[in-house]
Amino acid sequence: MLTRKICMIGDFAVGKTSLVSRYVRHTFSEAYQTTIGVKIDSKIIRLPSGDDLKLVLWDIAGSNALSTVEQSYLKGASGYLLVSDATRCETLDHAIDLHRQAERQIGHVPFVLVLNKDDLHEQYELSTDTLKQLRSSGWHSVRSSALTGLGVEEAFQRLGEQLAIKA
Repeated sequence: MLTRKICMIGDFAVGKTSLVSRYVRHTFSEAYQTTIGVKIDSKIIRLPSGDDLKLVLWDIAGSNALSTVEQSYLKGASGYLLVSDATRCETLDHAIDLHRQAERQIGHVPFVLVLNKDDLHEQYELSTDTLKQLRSSGWHSVRSSALTGLGVEEAFQRLGEQLAIKA
């Protein structure tokens, strides 16, 4: 079975830990859970080929810039989920910056932009023009909600499939 290290990166309070909890344990907590350092989980997914792929998920503390320690967490990552809070437009700007930093650290690896908190759609602040521009430049994105589960499986599955193609 293939095993791949995946990092969760994004600004503070965008829902990285909640997405991992929803994905791995099918749970959601309303209580804000600050991640200190890194928290590691794993889950096995089935690829369209029928092969299994073990994702080792590194939930890295939220930040709008990667510190030296956080950069070291990225080493060896095969890909990452870049998480943004759709109700706070600055988190998309920070995600774009984090993507650039991650590319400098680990090179061009598969990633998926996760636009989290879709359950709060009426509070969306994200620019549709920016999203269209990112998609036209090859970014894969998924709208998600850790609360409802919308898009969570899809985001991880899409990344897993990209990893299998690259393998």
